Amino acid sequence: MIASATRGNEGTATVAERAAYTTPVFWAIVLFVTGFDFVTKLMAVEALMPRHTPHNIIGDVVRFTLAYNPGAAFGMHLGPASRWIFAALSVVIVVVLLRATADLTRVSKLAAYGVPIVIGGAIGNLLDRIRSRDGVVDFIDIGVGDVRFWTFNVADSAVTIGAVCLVLALWRHDQDAPS
Repeated sequence: MIASATRGNEGTATVAERAAYTTPVFWAIVLFVTGFDFVTKLMAVEALMPRHTPHNIIGDVVRFTLAYNPGAAFGMHLGPASRWIFAALSVVIVVVLLRATADLTRVSKLAAYGVPIVIGGAIGNLLDRIRSRDGVVDFIDIGVGDVRFWTFNVADSAVTIGAVCLVLALWRHDQDAPS
């Protein structure tokens, strides 16, 4: 699954050649997560109007409630420029993540799946920031009564799941490393 091509007579692979992100599976996961997020947000905007009106899915515990987040996770907001600051930050994070996890994705299937899941989620929210002045579309609303988690979306879930995969992969890698 992970490429291991070599360069010239050196006998060593470049980081890009060894990383999971050189495989079609990696990019298929990125596209799937990004596409699924995009489609669910389109459906939410179409079906959940007006904004901030809860639609019960599983009683009062799981609801779909259309909201827009002009900032970042958990309502973090940096004023009128938030949209562009967080868009730029998303691009930087994706590039850093690709470079920082190249070797790990080569040796860990968990990381090889976690990284594209995170990137797909980051791209999903980046697309919202670029296309809408209102911000990122959020619609998944979980809680009981007035005790509710922040409203979130598929991209947020993907970033969280992918990050957990990465943490577990790093933990396993540290456990397996010789002391």
